[in-house]
Amino acid sequence: MPRSKKKSNRGNGGQHGAGQPFSDEDASIETLSHCSSYSDSVSVAEEAGESGEDSAQEDFQFKLKVIIDSTVDKSAKTRQGALDSLKTAMATKILYEFISDQRMTITDSIERSLKKGKGEEQRAAASLACLLCIQLGSGIESEEVFKALKPIFKTILSDASANIQARQACATSLGLCTLVAEDDILDVCGTMELFESLFTRSYSRADGSRPSVTPQTSQLHTNALLSWALLLTISSGSHIRTVLHKHLPKLPGLLESDDVNMRIAAGETIALLFELARDIEPDFDSDEMESLCEKLGALATDCNKHRAKNDKRKQRSVFRDVLKAVEEGDFQTETIRFGTERMTIDSWMRKRTYDAFREFVGSGMNYHLQSNEFIRDVFQLGPPILIDSATLKAMKTSRLERHLYNAAAFKARTKARNKFRDKRVDVGEF
Repeated sequence: MPRSKKKSNRGNGGQHGAGQPFSDEDASIETLSHCSSYSDSVSVAEEAGESGEDSAQEDFQFKLKVIIDSTVDKSAKTRQGALDSLKTAMATKILYEFISDQRMTITDSIERSLKKGKGEEQRAAASLACLLCIQLGSGIESEEVFKALKPIFKTILSDASANIQARQACATSLGLCTLVAEDDILDVCGTMELFESLFTRSYSRADGSRPSVTPQTSQLHTNALLSWALLLTISSGSHIRTVLHKHLPKLPGLLESDDVNMRIAAGETIALLFELARDIEPDFDSDEMESLCEKLGALATDCNKHRAKNDKRKQRSVFRDVLKAVEEGDFQTETIRFGTERMTIDSWMRKRTYDAFREFVGSGMNYHLQSNEFIRDVFQLGPPILIDSATLKAMKTSRLERHLYNAAAFKARTKARNKFRDKRVDVGEF
């Protein structure tokens, strides 16, 4: 922001030479001289600052153009590195104007890598497609990008002989790109049917037996299920009723999967379905409510020795919340802080949307929540709030205050843990 220019207002009582008073004309000339000198110095400083910022921006954009050119290099390693660099830039900065000008060039590079690349290059290209749509937001520009890439995504997903990593990445990217850029609800339903054709292969068979799938294929089915659940958040009430009738009786079978990620994805999707169903019909209940709650309760207290400790810990935390959602319609509220603002995740629908965006922007999520108009619109945060550096500095707590707060929080945590921790007691013989 331009700095304010302060003028020095000098009175008529100043001294000039050996005790000779200023005349009105002398005072006016002296004052104008000082103001002109100060104004010139401020202007020079402002111009230097603006020139430095413009120069840095030009350098950054030049580097991005070099990276974009590298996405069509002959070397597969160079192409993949360029795609990953573009992903990092889009995840950590708002580049709308630059990206808008370069969108078709970037789209051509993504299309080329998806069609002719292998494994990791295809994975990087699919992720970049999502970040490109996130940068452009919901509108004609992102629709053009998605229109070019959607057939390729669907072809790779449907091709059982395609690279499994590419299929996994396309399953995730197609879901979020559809949420951002698809303008036809019938096409959304068509994409959901494609996802269904994948994850339903992990459903239990009619005789109750579970199909045997490899870990890589299980991850593909998990990604398809999560993308399907994401698109449920924008589905109509009539479509949700159809989904409930078709899938709610079968989804609990996925809770018995050997893959912890599939179990968690299935649990969260069941919680989301119950939430959406109760928005339509407040007294909604499943026909097999009792057996479902038993399964969820068992997973919330799982002590299976054959499972890794980290998997069990992660699973228990998730399924305690899922069980509450199914039994009581409750949700464990989470608060996300970014800059001077905060956002509340207060529903499974909001959580699924937040998790989908965070998967692509990663550590840049808070920055996008602050500055990305499209993401702010998705979460109903309003226009970006502009705060000058002086105000932001005044709002920050001092290092001593943070230290004291952390010390007090640590002490409270330790006391709480000691209170509830199991203590070994020596029992004597009687």
